[in-house]
Amino acid sequence: MDISGEWQYLIGVKCGPMPDPSFVQWRPTGLYNGMIAPIVPYTIKGFVWYQGESNLKRPEAYGPLFRTLIADWRKKWSRGNIPFLYVQLPNYSEPVAMPSESQWAALREAQRKTLAVPMTGMAVTIDIGEWNDIHSVNKIDVGYRPALAARKVVYEDEAAVISDPLFQYAEKKGHRIILHFNHTGGGLVAKDGAELKHFAIAGADQMFFWVNASIEDDRVAVWHEHIPDLLQVRYAWPIIRKALICIIGKACLHRHSLRNNRNQ
Repeated sequence: MDISGEWQYLIGVKCGPMPDPSFVQWRPTGLYNGMIAPIVPYTIKGFVWYQGESNLKRPEAYGPLFRTLIADWRKKWSRGNIPFLYVQLPNYSEPVAMPSESQWAALREAQRKTLAVPMTGMAVTIDIGEWNDIHSVNKIDVGYRPALAARKVVYEDEAAVISDPLFQYAEKKGHRIILHFNHTGGGLVAKDGAELKHFAIAGADQMFFWVNASIEDDRVAVWHEHIPDLLQVRYAWPIIRKALICIIGKACLHRHSLRNNRNQ
C-alpha cells in the first residue's frame, strides 16, 4: 500500500490542560495512613528508615520531629525500644569551591545527633552515589551499611564495625586543633592515599577557609598558617565531590560531616 503524499486528519476531541496532580504522599498523614498504619499489628524485628531530603528547608526542626517519630512508632508496636536504624543523607547537589553553609550538612548533623536515642544505628552514605542523582546507582553499599548497623545494634555482634568513625571532641594544641574519634577500627586512612581534604576552620570572625589536615592514628590534626586562633572546625560541611576519611581495612567506610565550635 502506497502511503506517500499529504495526509489529512480530523480532530475528534479537544481537551484543555490537566490540573496539577495532588500526590497523597505530600499530604499530612498520607504516607503514614497509606503505608504504616495498616501494618502496625504485624510482628517486626525493627525499622530501617531512609528519608530527610523533604525536610531540607527546616533542618533545625528535623531532630525533634525524627525523635518523635521513633517514639511514636515504638509506642504503636508496644515492644519497648525496638531497634530503629536509618540512613544518613548522601552527598548530593552541585559542589562548591569555598566553605559555605549547607542545609544538607545541617540535616545530616540532626540525623547524627539522633544516635543519642537508645537502640538506634546510622549508616553514612556521604561517599556513595553521584552529585546529580539522589538515588544512588550503588545500591549494594546502601544496603550493606545498615546491615552492619543491624549486626551491631540488633544482634550485638562485637565483631561488626559500624559504618563510620564518630567525632568525640576537639583539643587545641598550639596552632593546631586535634579531632578525636571513636569507632575507628584499626585507625583512619585517606582513601587511595590521597591528600586529606574538605576540612575548614574559622577564627573569631567566623570566616571559614580550607585548611591543612593530617591523620595521626585515630585522630585528625588541622591547622592554617594565617589563622592562629582557631575556634571552629568543619569537615565535609558544604557539598563536596568525595569524603576521604576512611576506616583502615573496612572497605573504606567513611565518616559523616561534622562541625565543632564553642557552642556545639
